[in-house]
Amino acid sequence: MTISYRWLMHYLPERLPLDELCDILTSIGLEVEGTDMVEAVKGSLEGLVIGKVLTCEQHPDADKLKLTTVDIGAEEPLSIVCGAPNVAQGQKVVVAPVGTTIYPTDGEPFKIKKAKIRGVASYGMLCAEDEIGVGASHDGIIVLSHSDHVGTPAKKHYNLPDPDHAIHIGLTPNRSDAMSHIGVARDVCAYLTHHRGEKYEVILPPTNMPDAEGDIVEVTVNIKANEACPRYIGVSVTDLKIGPSPDWLKKKLEVIGVRSINNVVDVTNYVLHEFGQPLHAFDIDKITNNEINVQFLEQDTAFVTLDEEERKLNHNDLMICDSKGGMCIAGVFGGLGSGVTEATTSVFIESAYFHPTFVRRTSMHHDLRTDAATHFEKGVDINLLEPALKRAATLMVEVAGGRIASDILDKYEQEIVPAEVHVTYNYIKKLSGKEYSSESIKDILLALDFVIDDEDEEGLILKVPTNKPDVLQAADVVEEILRIDGLDNIEIPSRLNISLNRPMLNDRKAKNDMANMLSSVGFHEIVTNSIVNSAYYPDRTDMVKMLNSLSSELDVLRPSMLESGLEVIQYNCNRKSTDLALYEFGKIYTNSEGKYYEEEQLALYLTGNIASTTWNTKEQKTDIYYLKGLVQNMLSNFGINKVKVAYDEGAVKYSWKKQPLCIITEVDAKTLTRFDIKQPVYYVSIVWSNWLTAAESNNIKYQEVPKYPVVYRDLSLVLDKQVTYNEVERITNNLNISALQSYGLFDIFESEKLGKDKKSFALNYMFQLPDRTLTDKEIDKSMTKLIEAYTKQLQAQIRE
Repeated sequence: MTISYRWLMHYLPERLPLDELCDILTSIGLEVEGTDMVEAVKGSLEGLVIGKVLTCEQHPDADKLKLTTVDIGAEEPLSIVCGAPNVAQGQKVVVAPVGTTIYPTDGEPFKIKKAKIRGVASYGMLCAEDEIGVGASHDGIIVLSHSDHVGTPAKKHYNLPDPDHAIHIGLTPNRSDAMSHIGVARDVCAYLTHHRGEKYEVILPPTNMPDAEGDIVEVTVNIKANEACPRYIGVSVTDLKIGPSPDWLKKKLEVIGVRSINNVVDVTNYVLHEFGQPLHAFDIDKITNNEINVQFLEQDTAFVTLDEEERKLNHNDLMICDSKGGMCIAGVFGGLGSGVTEATTSVFIESAYFHPTFVRRTSMHHDLRTDAATHFEKGVDINLLEPALKRAATLMVEVAGGRIASDILDKYEQEIVPAEVHVTYNYIKKLSGKEYSSESIKDILLALDFVIDDEDEEGLILKVPTNKPDVLQAADVVEEILRIDGLDNIEIPSRLNISLNRPMLNDRKAKNDMANMLSSVGFHEIVTNSIVNSAYYPDRTDMVKMLNSLSSELDVLRPSMLESGLEVIQYNCNRKSTDLALYEFGKIYTNSEGKYYEEEQLALYLTGNIASTTWNTKEQKTDIYYLKGLVQNMLSNFGINKVKVAYDEGAVKYSWKKQPLCIITEVDAKTLTRFDIKQPVYYVSIVWSNWLTAAESNNIKYQEVPKYPVVYRDLSLVLDKQVTYNEVERITNNLNISALQSYGLFDIFESEKLGKDKKSFALNYMFQLPDRTLTDKEIDKSMTKLIEAYTKQLQAQIRE
């Protein structure tokens, strides 16, 4: 959410410095993620002054240049070389002296320096409109009225307002009460009241709407779905002149990123961001029989929205209709036929309370994520409907020349009763960890507009203000107290008493051991968002979709760890950091026939070089064999044995007791292209629960170090090219030679000398017995057994 600093100051009893305000907002749970300066003109014309051209002569060495002397109110006039065709003696002009930074309409800003132009020194610049960002003209320098005083700052001449600041707040989904400037101001006043010991109250804008006059324009409203729309109010405004909004209104909306449309629509947007109450303006001339019905329509009814797209309605999509049919999807999006246009002269302003469940369901189903829907689906304040309506009607009269043409129509047939919460002082102390006085607690709650219905020595019975739909239980009240007091004011006790269950401790220790191992070989841990973009998975049907998504790009729980890791790799590669070894512990989520599954995984990502070039080594590229060796070391460190390895279309799959353990893959080119990654990426996915089970089943036994010597033998096999090392491993293991302690592949050789479609595997074998020294005869017998097996089963030839 974005708010305007200068706009917010209208509602506070005193002006706060920007830095102090940001600290307060973050302290009360409205975390400031950043601020941006917003200027009417880039640079705000700082350093530019009004000057008078005292003399203007032809440059002796250039036909198109003039030598001028310009009075800017300093001790001495400036000598400036100017190439504008319209410069002349006696003109009042805009001057950029040496040292001034100017910001052109197009192009990068630059600083004015002393220059020598065709042999003549120049100490500034006479400015055209496009050179200082006040227009697009470059036909000549700006010539001002002779009434302008020399030395006046150009900022004052153009009557530029002080720069504003857009404050970006990371608003949590439960804080619907703070989704407006007045809502934020209410929290700031509560903070100041508590910490400064005096009452601070929000300065509300005037809502004294003029009385109806002239011809009355009546609109009838019938609510046929009370559960979905408990309250609906409205008023008619006529004699409007649709046109551009005044500058003050445009600029306020511009700071918070809202595009100006016209004076009537801009007013509804302004009040939305002022009060937090969405409004809608209907063209009265387009309302058949001046009758509005709030109702549901039949399943699959066709409705064309403002974006000119036809949508099929669900039976539970709440609609605003006239006697002919739908005009608007309630609380979500307007219809094409009832909106305000340049020809509109009369509007009916709607201010309503639509139930969050209905709005959220409709908004998600039709993928219409509008500002109005975002407010309604989190819950608006039913008691702000009338003040917001009066404010909007008053502003429309002011900015569009209209008049009020009816009394306020108020349909409130299903009253919403404020929630009631009982909270004790002991519970507040227990949950917050701080001893608050009863007076301090009451002061904070009263500053937040809670009503104390009853109280005794033990606690309070509170009526929750209707602007806080998320406060439903005692814990929520404690959170409100903590926010306003400040989490930093909670003292950390000298002793903490906690209990840990054994499975959690084992899991934590295993993660720490794994993290230490991976970090020791150069990996870095990352933490990514478990909510991702469904567009990453066009072919998957098992995704868990968010009912209340944060945005259209964050709408499903990730069914795979790969894509969130690729986002990190893309970010780093775009910044020339291409050698990456990353790991992450996280969860994936799937949906199968209405049942939801959650699985914890460990993901490894490797791309770029394993080792960079140094004076005595060459760079080493990442490959799947490096990861295979790493996984083998991880298995050994955790004591996991009897693991089966399978190779399937370039993937290496590990299993333990028929349970999937780990898979190593190279990310396919199509996926890399989607993320604009131009180098190979290798990915390891470990099923963490299965890994823990395998590690815990390992029974460690101590064995005395053998006293007897080791004997090594080598063997070189010539095989068909299609024979894999996996087959050699299988045959060797099946022989169960007791003296064979280990073996491994140390060379692969391919040459036409071996024969067509042939290759050579060179293996090393280690023989040893724990109780005696092996004889040459025993070793030869074991080697013969191996050779016979390879020859018979793989048609191998032994290289001499």
